[in-house]
Amino acid sequence: MIPQQDEQRIRRVVRVRGRVQGVGFRMDAAREAARLGAAGTVRNLWDGTVEADVEGAPETVEAMLDHLRQGPPSARVDGIDVRRETPRGTEGFRISG
Repeated sequence: MIPQQDEQRIRRVVRVRGRVQGVGFRMDAAREAARLGAAGTVRNLWDGTVEADVEGAPETVEAMLDHLRQGPPSARVDGIDVRRETPRGTEGFRISG
């Protein structure tokens, strides 16, 4: 990788719609984030969606978005909404709420 790319970070906040709660979606997302080296959080929202806040190198975040579009085999993802946000320098990935 080119050193400049290592220093570049992006952040995306993703809302995942479909059958995504009660199917291991958050644990699956956290596993994939750890594998990819992405930082952030994932949580269930009151409306039945899942929100993931993902930060890292552009290719890492894009790989995570691809994974969130699929989810675990027990989930059914109907779609995702992606919002660009300013990176916060978050380290690690955790499940919240």
